[in-house]
Amino acid sequence: MQPALAQARDLLLRHLGETPDNLRRKRIALIGLRGGGKSTLGQLLAARLDVPFIELDREIEKRSGAPLSEIFEMFGQETFRRAEREALDDVLRRHQHFVIATSGSIVTEPGTLELLLSSCFTVWVRAQLEEHMKRVMAQGDMRPMANNTRAMEDLVSILKSREPLYAKAEAVVATTGKTPEQNLADLLRVIAVPGNHIARKTA
Repeated sequence: MQPALAQARDLLLRHLGETPDNLRRKRIALIGLRGGGKSTLGQLLAARLDVPFIELDREIEKRSGAPLSEIFEMFGQETFRRAEREALDDVLRRHQHFVIATSGSIVTEPGTLELLLSSCFTVWVRAQLEEHMKRVMAQGDMRPMANNTRAMEDLVSILKSREPLYAKAEAVVATTGKTPEQNLADLLRVIAVPGNHIARKTA
C-alpha cells in the first residue's frame, strides 16, 4: 500500500473510532504449510466469532475463473503471485473483520507477506511433518505416495526455507495430536491476548 493511501486509511479508521491496530486484530490470518489444519481451524474460529471465513485460494479462483492448477500451468508462478496479492487487496477492501486461510507459499512473496502482517493478526498453524503428509493425502492428493521418502525430504526442505518467514507470525498454534476443538481453544487463547508472544511456547 502506498504511504499516502495508508495514511489516509489510518485517518479514516481513527475518525470511525477504529485504530489500525484494533482493526488488524479483528482480521485473523492463518499461515503455514498445507495440511497444517488452517481451513478446518479457520472455519471453526470464524463460526465462533461470527465473521466471514475466507480461503484466499478460492478467492483467486473466483476472480480468475480458473482453478489454481490451470493458472500455474498456463501463466506460471509470477502471474499466480500477482493474482494472490490482488485477491488479498480485494479481501481487505471488502471486509472489516474476517478469518482468512492463506496458501502455504504466500510467505515467499515479500510484498504480500508484509501486507498480510501489517493488515492482519497472523497465526502460524503448524503440525509435525508426518501429519502434514497424512492430511494432504486425506485431501485426495496421492502424489506423496509415489515416492514417500523423496516427498518427505522435499517437505523438510520447504519447511526449512520458510520457517523464518512463518516465524514472523504473532502467534503459533501447534495442531498435532489435538482435536479440532482443542486447537480452537488454543487459537482463541492466543488471539485474545494483546501483543501475545508467549503463545509461541504455550500453544
